[in-house]
Amino acid sequence: MPKVYVQTLGCPKNLVDSEMMLGLLARDGAELVLDPAAADVLVVNTCGFIDGAKRESIDAILELPLRIASGVGPRQVVGGT
Repeated sequence: MPKVYVQTLGCPKNLVDSEMMLGLLARDGAELVLDPAAADVLVVNTCGFIDGAKRESIDAILELPLRIASGVGPRQVVGGT
């Protein structure tokens, strides 16, 4: 099963959504990791309603894979409202 890292941005509702995602992923056998460098899948759960949040989201989406320096890069998934 994949190792999954989740980064949550935006409002408290996104935190709840991320917790739901994490529960479903764990239930289905994914290993949840706290270090993005250890992940096979990077999930960015974000919000795009407010301009500042949009910029933060775009930066995170672009930066997160760049922090992974070695090996074949993980897959990245972006979700949210």
